[in-house]
Amino acid sequence: MPRRFFLSFLFAAVVCCAQVISSKAAATGEGKQPQKNVVIFVVDDMGFQAGCFGNDVIKTPNIDRLAAAGTRFTQAYCTTASCSASRSVLMSGHYNHATGHYGHAHGYNHFSTYESVRSLPNLLNEASYRTCSIGKYHLAPEYVYHFQDYRNEGVQGNRNGVRMAQNAKEWIEENDEQPFFLYFCSADPHRGGGKDGFSNFNDDPNHYPGVTPVKYTPEEVIVPDWLPDTPECRAELAEFYQAISRLDQGMGKLLDTLEETGHWDDTLILFLSDNGPPFPGAKTNLYQPGANLPLIVRNPDRKQTGGTCNAKVTWVDVVPTVLDYCNVKPGPGPALKTTENRGEVVQGGKQVPYSNHGRSFLSVVGEEDPKGWDEIYLSHTFHEITMYYPMRTILSGKYKLTFNIAHDLPYPFASDLYASPTWQAVLKGERELYGKRTVYNYLHRPEFELYNLEEDPDELDNLAYDPEHRNVYEELAAKLQAWQKKTDDPWELKWRYE
Repeated sequence: MPRRFFLSFLFAAVVCCAQVISSKAAATGEGKQPQKNVVIFVVDDMGFQAGCFGNDVIKTPNIDRLAAAGTRFTQAYCTTASCSASRSVLMSGHYNHATGHYGHAHGYNHFSTYESVRSLPNLLNEASYRTCSIGKYHLAPEYVYHFQDYRNEGVQGNRNGVRMAQNAKEWIEENDEQPFFLYFCSADPHRGGGKDGFSNFNDDPNHYPGVTPVKYTPEEVIVPDWLPDTPECRAELAEFYQAISRLDQGMGKLLDTLEETGHWDDTLILFLSDNGPPFPGAKTNLYQPGANLPLIVRNPDRKQTGGTCNAKVTWVDVVPTVLDYCNVKPGPGPALKTTENRGEVVQGGKQVPYSNHGRSFLSVVGEEDPKGWDEIYLSHTFHEITMYYPMRTILSGKYKLTFNIAHDLPYPFASDLYASPTWQAVLKGERELYGKRTVYNYLHRPEFELYNLEEDPDELDNLAYDPEHRNVYEELAAKLQAWQKKTDDPWELKWRYE
């Protein structure tokens, strides 16, 4: 056979073989790059009320199921203990004192994020991800936090988690070839429209189709140390537990959906709360019950499962973690103006490299005590617009320092927390204590609070004015002010006057 014919024959055979292999791979999925999908499951006003976090009364089999397949973080914190403001941090990767989203977006509160902020959904939109929001949104403006789809049909005030999961399944299956980002936000266990205060509708067990009510008695609930052990508080906790068990069923259906659609092993799952439980002493506070929150992370690329991680992380770290997992590296975007004119898009199209205030914790998922993860910062300014009480906090090692910038003011109340039977019983009974803290000390706070959390986890012994801890106070105060400058905090100037 002439050489040129032999070479032509060989080339044709190779091409044919390659086509057969390619066809087989396409049919079986072999050789296909795995997707990098993301689900962020956010619950509304929940602390460590789950079986996997040591509560042996509440029934949360599906949250526990995720914990068994992932990693529980013990030192995870929201940066601001308020629903809307916290979600702006989750979706932007920036402290809200730098983005203008100081408090609630809805109603007359009307806080919103500067238009130059590049949010997680828009960054993933640009990276050819499918993006979908199901449930509570609570962000503004929409074009800054834009999702391609919003699937909220029949979700009943974002409290029917089973229907929310059904909507999620339908959306995932519509285009299964494209990587996706699902932002799944339950309104439970936030106080709500039910006559009992938690939208449980006990008199109508069929109110949430697909959900099986799980009820608790006031006698069996566990009253945490920061709450008063009163009949009113126990009754509210029983309703609170029921709302958590309801959202847990939505979690179960969502996990089933990921398995049924073949995405259990290519989806990063984060489960977390926006802020602490809806009781005075937690929500709106940077005390531990309001800020130290559940975080469960399942990274399908990590073999270690069912363990804990003691790294200190905050919700400002969520965006860089997701981008790290997805291997998305955003290009340059519009710059913020200078500190004096923050928040507006620079005219003339100036571009700057993308940045955020957090760092990815993807590498420490599965590690119990990683080094270099022992210092974080928190920033809270508003809840409702009537609740001005800016606080800035540093946690470093075993110490926690809070700068109460408006310390001359009595501590304000969220409207729903003030109206709660738990707090009203304290007022009517003229009780001296609220949990372990006096009512007076809860309402009237000093300029600085310094606590040794290892020896004083209830934050009762303020060391800020103790001569023996003067060096600790000065070191942390200097770090706190420097961080405020670095992150363009308008309230940094309060160190220089008032």
